[in-house]
Amino acid sequence: MTLNTDQQKPSRWMDYGSIPGKGQGENCPTCQGSGRISRSQEAQLVAVIPCSDQRLKPSRTKLYVCISIAVCLLTCFLILLFLFPRSLEISSVTPQSSLVYFAPKYVQMIITNKLNVSNQNFVTIEAHDLDLQVLINNNVVGKTKMANLTKIPPRSQKSITVVTNVTIEEDGLIYYCKTSAFRPHTLYAQLQVTIKAYFLSHEEQLSLDTFEYIDCGRNTTIPHNLP
Repeated sequence: MTLNTDQQKPSRWMDYGSIPGKGQGENCPTCQGSGRISRSQEAQLVAVIPCSDQRLKPSRTKLYVCISIAVCLLTCFLILLFLFPRSLEISSVTPQSSLVYFAPKYVQMIITNKLNVSNQNFVTIEAHDLDLQVLINNNVVGKTKMANLTKIPPRSQKSITVVTNVTIEEDGLIYYCKTSAFRPHTLYAQLQVTIKAYFLSHEEQLSLDTFEYIDCGRNTTIPHNLP
């Protein structure tokens, strides 16, 4: 006895690809045979895509990833290049002039020095709180303090003029400066300089320890540089 193939199908056999009126199975429970999904169900349903679908293999993916990595590395390099703190330097102090005044118990000198501050950064720095003191024979004979100095542009150098009053009260040095038995009356002075600089949201202190020759016997505008 031969069974009819139509009788072998289960009573609830579902033909999800059918269209109403043209298929013998039931309609798709998702779209109800319309071939469309309602907007309220878009966030609930999941689409199944075959592994061979070309949409899973976008072209030039490696190229885009390499370009993104290169751009990130270049950006980091530029940030480090322009914003990484660089050194600030104070060059040797150069005496410009000295005015000497004799008094019975002391010798006073007004010394004008010029120092250069170099900015190697790509941002402007603010130099402030300069402190200069002059020592002769390890004794402090003069001090100068300046609160607000100047702004130094990026990758440049600026000169700062400092005027210091030096008072000599030691008897031996007073005689040495006043005597006319020999010339010149050269003093070997030690200068200690500190400057604070503000840049890139942080503060840095610069220091310089140098020496210069000073003629305490007469007025001069001729610099006495160290050899």
